Amino acid sequence: MKVLKFPLSKITIAFVLGLLFATYIHVPNPYVLLALILSNAIFLLLYFFSSNKTSLYFGLATYFFSFIVGVSNQIVHTDHFQKKNYTHNSKAFDESHSIDLTIREKLKKSAFSDRYIAVINCIGEKEQTGKIILNIQKDDKTPALQVGASLRVEGTLTKNKTPQNPNQFNYSRYLENKQIYAQLYADVNQIKIGSYTDKNIWYYSSKLRSRIISNLEKNNFNKTELNVAVALIMGQQQEIAPEIIRDYQYAGAVHILSVSGLHIGFILLFITFLLKPIPNTRKGSFIKLIIILVSLSTFGIIAGLAPSVLRSVTMFSFVAIGTHLRRSVNIYHTLLVSILLILLFEPSFLFDVGFQLSYTALFFIIWLQPLLKTLCNPKTKIFKYVWDILTVSFAAQIGTLPLSIYYFHQFPGLFFVTNLIIIPFLSLIMVLGVLVMILAAVNMLPLFLSQLLEWSIYYLNKIINTIASLEQFIIQDIPLHFYLLITGYLVVFTIIIWFKKPTFTKLALATASLLMMQISYFTIYLNALHEEELIVFNSKKSTLIAERRSNAITIYATDSILKMSDKNIILKSYAIGNLSSVTRKIKLENYIYFNGKRVYIIDSSAIYPRTVNSDILILTQSSKVNLDRVLQNMKPSLVIADASNFKTIQKNWKASCIKYKIPFHATAEKGFYKLN
Repeated sequence: MKVLKFPLSKITIAFVLGLLFATYIHVPNPYVLLALILSNAIFLLLYFFSSNKTSLYFGLATYFFSFIVGVSNQIVHTDHFQKKNYTHNSKAFDESHSIDLTIREKLKKSAFSDRYIAVINCIGEKEQTGKIILNIQKDDKTPALQVGASLRVEGTLTKNKTPQNPNQFNYSRYLENKQIYAQLYADVNQIKIGSYTDKNIWYYSSKLRSRIISNLEKNNFNKTELNVAVALIMGQQQEIAPEIIRDYQYAGAVHILSVSGLHIGFILLFITFLLKPIPNTRKGSFIKLIIILVSLSTFGIIAGLAPSVLRSVTMFSFVAIGTHLRRSVNIYHTLLVSILLILLFEPSFLFDVGFQLSYTALFFIIWLQPLLKTLCNPKTKIFKYVWDILTVSFAAQIGTLPLSIYYFHQFPGLFFVTNLIIIPFLSLIMVLGVLVMILAAVNMLPLFLSQLLEWSIYYLNKIINTIASLEQFIIQDIPLHFYLLITGYLVVFTIIIWFKKPTFTKLALATASLLMMQISYFTIYLNALHEEELIVFNSKKSTLIAERRSNAITIYATDSILKMSDKNIILKSYAIGNLSSVTRKIKLENYIYFNGKRVYIIDSSAIYPRTVNSDILILTQSSKVNLDRVLQNMKPSLVIADASNFKTIQKNWKASCIKYKIPFHATAEKGFYKLN
């Protein structure tokens, strides 16, 4: 691969490895500082006194220095390493305090609360820092909080919950990657809105978006189309209906709802077209460059500075600078510089799924699309245009396929049809949308333009819905282990390298990588084949138990749960993560025997045998049984209370178990229970 021959690529890889090292392995700060000083000293000595800058020693010193810079950069930008971060204030999680906050970003509403990202200023009288999620219970009196608003909230911080069921999406880790370590739940009467407003970049960005949306609403822009327009042009997906997002996912077009390189590329072309009247003199070219850079930066701010937006704005800014300097811009260098710059300022973006998918797609378009393009040579302009769209789509899809399956466990089979239809359509919508947004921002939006954009998005949604309705082409619930993800990419890279310039050595590498992938799969499969476990899930207000032997799952539940088991998200996640499927459904009864152990379930009937011992006792449906008497009679070695019980009654059960020195496991508090 030619890209690996660039020194910048190796420096970037070393820097990223440093970020990963600091994330997963905690090294004391003094040691990191010492390593940074030493690596810097060695690098400078070799730089100034070495006559050969291409020597092995100078290269190793450079990469080691880059690695240590990555480690120190991650530590500096990780909030919980800061002394003033609220995570070091244990009392904030145990007692109620007056917490002063500033609203940073509005999030998608949940069924019961309005949600925001807020920055803590102080807790009680103590100055503190750090981001949290603020949840305000929905109420008729719930205020519409603006970005930049200052609040005082009476409450207790709650740590992010770890996954409550096996193979569940780790929302806690997702938030931690965004430097959010806690949430705050409050009612309206616990909140006091201050008079001070923090008028920073986030405030003005939000105000501008609000003005644009308000002017579009004045023109009677349909709400459904408006929400999609705001996502397409400004990258804000908070108000889009779940069914719309599902349609875009099934059609393989969800990427267009996140502002990325496709959108920024359209905007750059549009601005360049508008600036054509300015002469290409030295002064005129400089004016063009400034206007382009300011326009791209402004758009990035309006779009909320998401990882994909930052990547695209940074990369296309370098392209514009290179064009201004009359230099041939190496796209790989541009890509690498944008990665380095973004991760220097926001290393947490490395763990953002959108960031990973965005860069992977762009890299494969640059690297693989020229190879795919040579497979066919259309003679007419129309077929050439169609072939270009298809090859770009396939290159991006091949590159992102392993990541997409790993994160989302599905594959939209008609992605190429979707892109073939919507990309030409999208280019018109983007040009029209940017024009409409600019005019709406300055209160000069004519009705016919907003209606034209509304109709365009209406028909775009119709096309997407039609493609998404062909569910037989959507492959769902695809399991993919992390080892298969890594070996899968190894296979993709080695095969493409071999296709580009076939040699026996490259063919051998491709074959070896394919063999590694097969070994990984069979190792994972054989491990799962010999596993046996009984799981008591944390299923809200219901009892759900699964017994897995090899890749066959038997579920025990009530009739209502069994009927809907195919759509049960908890069971789906569990089955996918263990390469298994549900083979039997049994109505929940009182006894379950598992590997010689007797499991007894007490439900609302409160019936239990008084003369038979039980190894494990499961309490469900807030049974009014006298637990002290049950423990004396049945003598279980463990008591489990699932999520079908009231919290108040679980406290009494816990006290009884402590009294008789029997372990007590409440799934609502500790998550699922696994018996091997």
